[in-house]
Amino acid sequence: QVQLVESGGGLVQPGGSLKLSCTASGSIFMFSRYATTWYRQAPGKQRELVADFTSSGSTNYLDAVKGRFTISRDNAAKAVYLQMSSLKPEDTAVYYCNVRLYTDVYWGQGTQVTVSS
Repeated sequence: QVQLVESGGGLVQPGGSLKLSCTASGSIFMFSRYATTWYRQAPGKQRELVADFTSSGSTNYLDAVKGRFTISRDNAAKAVYLQMSSLKPEDTAVYYCNVRLYTDVYWGQGTQVTVSS
């Protein structure tokens, strides 16, 4: 009954910016208690954690995106965002949002980000 809907992906030139959104709906309550995370996976590559935002407000980033990506959230809107700047071709991947509280884990459908000139 819980659904995470992602948006904001697309084609962008190197050095450009893009903002991804992930909005939860359905039977999810007290969104502020959940940890929210962005992952990405490129073809032939292993899935990797990009950015994490815990319920306590702490954030963690993949070394390759530090200083370029920013994760944020709006608990009232039940949404999590990923602002991406100074994009590089190696950032090309399908990006997935994840929301979890103990054994309750939910995934977005994924959104394609392509960085190419």
